[in-house]
Amino acid sequence: MRRLRRIKILATLGPASSDLAMIRRLFEAGADLFRINMSHTPHDKMRELVATIRNVESSYGRPIGILVDLQGPKLRLGAFAEGAVQLQNGQTFTLDSDKTPGDATRVQLPHPEILAALRPGHSLLLDDGKVRLIAEDTSREYAVTRVVVGGRMSDRKGVSLPDTDLPVSAMTQKDRADLEAALTTGVDWIALSFVQRADDVIEAKKMIRGRAAVMAKIEKPQAIDRLADIIEASDALMVARGDLGVELPLERVPSLQKQMTRMARRAGKPVVIATQMLESMIQAPVPTRAEVSDVATAVYEGADAIMLSAESAAGKFPVEAVSTMNRIGEEVERDPTYLSVVAAQRPAPEATAGDAIADAARQIAETLDLPALICWTSSGSTAVRVARERPKPPIVAITPNITAGRRLAVVWGVHCVVAEDARDQDDMVSRAGSIAFRDGFVRAGQRVIIVAGVPLGIPGTTNMVRIASVGPEGDANM
Repeated sequence: MRRLRRIKILATLGPASSDLAMIRRLFEAGADLFRINMSHTPHDKMRELVATIRNVESSYGRPIGILVDLQGPKLRLGAFAEGAVQLQNGQTFTLDSDKTPGDATRVQLPHPEILAALRPGHSLLLDDGKVRLIAEDTSREYAVTRVVVGGRMSDRKGVSLPDTDLPVSAMTQKDRADLEAALTTGVDWIALSFVQRADDVIEAKKMIRGRAAVMAKIEKPQAIDRLADIIEASDALMVARGDLGVELPLERVPSLQKQMTRMARRAGKPVVIATQMLESMIQAPVPTRAEVSDVATAVYEGADAIMLSAESAAGKFPVEAVSTMNRIGEEVERDPTYLSVVAAQRPAPEATAGDAIADAARQIAETLDLPALICWTSSGSTAVRVARERPKPPIVAITPNITAGRRLAVVWGVHCVVAEDARDQDDMVSRAGSIAFRDGFVRAGQRVIIVAGVPLGIPGTTNMVRIASVGPEGDANM
């Protein structure tokens, strides 16, 4: 199951893609890891999906990552006496703490934290931005607003606050229960919603205690101003363009996507581009030309992964959506300009031994036109460091740790193999060649470059580069 592209594909599971046969087909079509959205998935179903993915993983002998996406706080209006009202441009509309059903002049906002944090001039976006209000008079009991963009408003529609820094945790009681269930089941990544600050990620990590890696979803304007700190606290980043496009002007999202992709790469953290990538394929067997260009742009930017949401979870053509994304990735990466575009965005190596080794290994591999760059890695950090360099040859990561292998499923260009740890350096070199030979990366007589940490088996000690020749049986020697 060697992929012919470097960018990874993250497919969301749902009603259209929850049985063994379909998950197998999605993997064969190109999905490298799977997302389980806890907004729509009870614990029993989540456990069933994880077991099914592990079944597929076992049958193919290749690590498959599982990402559980926590719902995060859902801020909603209360109910209306008539079920719905029509708000007119310019009218006054009050949000308050009164539980009485609302009318065309007021409605309950059952979130005292919002009323406490709102200030005059702050915007409130209702129902995914369809209706926009501006706060004019605020207190802990009410907020008098002016309707800037009117429309129909009904019970319990969502509320977004692009200007307001809310003093609430990114995790609700539901999220905490979902998180514990996911960790007990043994998932690999936790996607954290509603991140506003690095402390939100740190709070989640204290609960997780290393049992999974944390991916911060950037969907709030407040996170943009604190992006460097959030990236530092996180293990990976997701550019959640849907919610980001509700709370920010749509025209800002493309540039922010580029900035976040480059900042994450500079920090050596995987970055996933998400939301509406092939949206029309929920209903149609082929995407629009604009959607193809959107996916291609993410590939050219050097993102680690691209994500399908409803396209694979609830759409009519889940396999076709994954297959289409797979073909786009392959075609872009065959473009003669692709590697030069990605290389032009390459950050300078950090002043650490591991980053210096990764940079040197890339330069050697490209200078000698080697067919593969092989990483022996215990924790996966060596492979992540090498992937940051976006080398021309494929990266083959060999690890004795299945957990590390599954987490690497989201990392650009990494083909991961779980194998028994090397006994010594000679065994490491020999088996690196035989594994790359077996999986079709090298031929007999070719040379490979091997990156590892010595002593073997100790995480975070990337300090060695070897060039080895592959023998007629696939084993390598120095």
